[in-house]
Amino acid sequence: MRILYDLGIRLYYLLILVVSPFNIKARQWIRGRKGLIDKIAGAIDSSTPLIWFHCSSLGEFEQGRPLMESIRQRQPGTTILLTFYSPSGYKIRKDYPGADHIFYLPLDTRKNARRFLELLNIEKAYFVKYEFWYHLLKGLKTHNIPVYLVSGIFRKKQVFFRPWGKWYRKILECFDHLFVQQQSSLDLLESIGIRNVSLAGDTRFDRVQAIVHGVKEDPRFIAFTGSSPTIVAGSTWPPDEELLVRYINNTERPVKWIIVPHEIHEPGITRLAGQIQKRSQRYTALKEKELPQTDVIIVDTIGILSSLYQYGKVAYIGGGFGKGIHNTLEAATFGMPVIFGPNYQKFQEAVDLVSTNAAFPVHDYEGFEAILSGLLDNPVSIENSGQSARKLVQFNLGATEQILDRTLNQPKNN
Repeated sequence: MRILYDLGIRLYYLLILVVSPFNIKARQWIRGRKGLIDKIAGAIDSSTPLIWFHCSSLGEFEQGRPLMESIRQRQPGTTILLTFYSPSGYKIRKDYPGADHIFYLPLDTRKNARRFLELLNIEKAYFVKYEFWYHLLKGLKTHNIPVYLVSGIFRKKQVFFRPWGKWYRKILECFDHLFVQQQSSLDLLESIGIRNVSLAGDTRFDRVQAIVHGVKEDPRFIAFTGSSPTIVAGSTWPPDEELLVRYINNTERPVKWIIVPHEIHEPGITRLAGQIQKRSQRYTALKEKELPQTDVIIVDTIGILSSLYQYGKVAYIGGGFGKGIHNTLEAATFGMPVIFGPNYQKFQEAVDLVSTNAAFPVHDYEGFEAILSGLLDNPVSIENSGQSARKLVQFNLGATEQILDRTLNQPKNN
């Protein structure tokens, strides 16, 4: 089975290489790994003890971030290495000040894993949510380096729980401890004999709470919103924007809109701006004197969405008409009802928000129009739903401290 795994890794690399001339993310993936081990060797002193965090992309980074920042507070001199699998995560967070070194993850071959681990003096490692790389994890175990899975989620359809998944379970056995988000995940792992598991919850709740405490106001958005109810639409895709634009163009309600597309590409921004018949501005070209008369701000930059929810009464979260919704917790922690498309069931926090009437899934424009108009016409409903959202976040705080209390002072295995 390991031979098949190795073959799959190499075939995947070849596929990325073949499509890289035509796909920017594939090209970034290949370029980011060119000479990677040598770059790491030149940047990191092999005698320096460090803690390694690995995240697939941005979502996982947000789950690892509160752990890294809490380690900084507890042990200020700790050196932190952060790796990403995805170009989108690396590109946006390559200058993150909470880590001392940030790189792509080397391709998981036996040779790469051996060189990577022999170069570094890793005290312990944290893999976030879904990352299961056989050679790297096996190497950590061989070097007696404690390694933990944090904010993990497991489902019955995963290969670990299939009749033919015995070899893949060896990957899970490399972890010293697995911290999972849900009781169902814990039960699944125990059903296959994995018992070094704790129900710790999702560290993103701690992260979004920190955002609220650290948020700063932007007078431009205060001038823009005025006394009008504001809808903040985050991480939107074209199917989401079809609903939003139709509502914006047809409503007579005095509503303001902040739209933050998931992909900040000029053609998409231009298309969106051209479809909106109300007065709109781009964030990067705001005319401050015109803000009180502006109906829509299109945010054509990255990194500020989480702070924009403070100006909203209702949030719309994109992605629900595609593979799945994006981060709902950033909106929920500001105490506002959340609307999203139908594909949300894989996200436990979204399921919980729906069950407490803090979030509302919609399947089409008619459903979206009914939910949003109903909320805007009933401020009490907005308040009650917002309180439910805030309470859910408050109830789920504490995963970061639980994980670090159990792992931070644990030495290398003997």
